[in-house]
Parts: sequence; structure tokens; C-alpha cells
Amino acid sequence: MSSRIPLPPPPPPAELRSWPDRDALLADRALALGELTRRLLGGGRFALFAGAVLVLQLGWGMTGVLLVELGHGAILDPIAFFVGLIAALLGLGVMVPGVWLAVRGVRRDRVARERLLLWAALDRHGPTDARLRRPVLSACWMVVSTVLCGLGLWLGFAVPAAASPSEGYGLVAYGMGVALIFWINGLIGLFKAVGHFRTALRLVPAGRSASSGRPRHV
Repeated sequence: MSSRIPLPPPPPPAELRSWPDRDALLADRALALGELTRRLLGGGRFALFAGAVLVLQLGWGMTGVLLVELGHGAILDPIAFFVGLIAALLGLGVMVPGVWLAVRGVRRDRVARERLLLWAALDRHGPTDARLRRPVLSACWMVVSTVLCGLGLWLGFAVPAAASPSEGYGLVAYGMGVALIFWINGLIGLFKAVGHFRTALRLVPAGRSASSGRPRHV
């Protein structure tokens, strides 16, 4: 639902700004920063991220049926080969929306972060800027993303090491694909969480009072 709602627009150009006073500017700035932060780290964005990973793994799992069967010599069995081929084609079809979800999420994150920086550069307000840290949400993204990266790294070494010569290269190819999906999406989540937290730290440096509302030029 939230993904259909447009992102908050960037602030108007300097020559078109018409806030009556600083309080009005800070109010609009707080609303925009809060919504952009929610769209970057909130539950809707996490659901999109998790959905992309699940769809990609489902599609690759269906494609892996053919890879594993080929490793077992299914090319000599026309029926097994045909079943594996149909599953692989269906799997590739399932992966298309997964790739679309992942790419769409990355693009929207980039736009949201650019707009967040534009709104943040208008002024400084300690309480509003401190809330941008969202330490719990950032920590959740970092934990989940680290787990995904760890799974990808472990599978990348464990599957080739455990594969027997009788299984051929099919199981290895399938396992490496699973590892790559985990690894890439884990890196996406880590870059997002770390990048957002660094932005928040830049707005409210360590040791600076969160209650300070004095403007500071960027």
C-alpha cells in the first residue's frame, strides 16, 4: 500500500520558497524527514526487501531442479529432463518479478535518500535530527543483512566443499546461486543501514545536545 504513495517531493528551489517563518520550515522539514526515513527503513520497505529475497530464492530453487537433475545424468532420461526444463522455465519466470522488486527498491532508496539530504540541508533542529537515527530499525536492518551475507558466504564455501563427484556441477551451480542471492541482498541491506546511520550522525554529531535547535549551515 505505502509503495503506491509517492515519496515526499524535494524542497522547492530557493527562489520559490515561501515559508512565513522558521517554525513553518522546521515543521515541513520534520514531516518530510520522518516520512522519508520511514520509507527507507520502515516495515513496508522491509517487507519489500524480504519479498524480493524470497521470490528470487523460490525462482532459483525451481531452476535448480534442472541443474541438479543434469548433475545426476537426467539428460539421458527424457522424462526427467523435460520435467526439469519446465520447472526451470517456470523458475526463471518467477525470478523476473523478484529482480524487479530488488531493482525497484534500490532505485526508490536512492531517490528517497537524495531527497532526505536535500530536506536535511535546509536547517538544523536537534530533536528532529536525533529521531532520524532510528537505532532500532537500523540495527534490525544491519542484523538481518549481516545474517544474509553470512549465509551467502558460508554456502559459497560449504556447497562446493560438500559436493561429491557423482553429483557433478549441478548442485554446486545451484548452491552458488543461492549464496549469491543472499550475498547481494545482504550487501544492499547493509549499505542502506550504514548509509542512513552515517547521515544521521552527520546531522547530530556525537556529543552534541539533541535538544539544540540552533541552525547550522551545511
